[in-house]
Amino acid sequence: MLKKLVLYITMAVILNVAPPPGRAQEAASNAKAKTSGNAYRVDFVVNETEDGRKMNARQFGMNLIAGDGNDVKIGTRVPVETKQGEFQYIDVGTKIWCRLEERDNDLVLSVRSDFTNFAVAEQQNNHVMPLLRQMTINASTVAVPGKTVVVGSVEDPSSKRQFSLDVTANRIR
Repeated sequence: MLKKLVLYITMAVILNVAPPPGRAQEAASNAKAKTSGNAYRVDFVVNETEDGRKMNARQFGMNLIAGDGNDVKIGTRVPVETKQGEFQYIDVGTKIWCRLEERDNDLVLSVRSDFTNFAVAEQQNNHVMPLLRQMTINASTVAVPGKTVVVGSVEDPSSKRQFSLDVTANRIR
């Protein structure tokens, strides 16, 4: 009698917890539909200006599917002597990470960027080891497909130069 009671209780729990056969597939299909998104081409431009004149512009790009995040990285690993005969490598160059999400009718971009390069000769101040300049912009914004938006801008404290990170997202599928 006890065995039958345990069996009935077990069956009742299983039937009440497990979804009907068609519902499990429907739930999995809906979850997949929510995670699949449109494909976009995301272009970044780092603009460098001085006294209102454009000095330089560097372009980077990546393809993203809405809901995903990717990065672009280009540069050099530079050895730095930390102790006599011991070296540690640091990354010098550009790294941009971006996540793109579609929320209602908005296109939300989250961007983390890091730009590192060697200071120009006049900024070295007679240092034996080379000095590095670094610019980091981490931000989120709402973008309109096909329109350029400034993610962030900074001023170089040791010169009269300004830097801005512009982004344009275009739907490709």
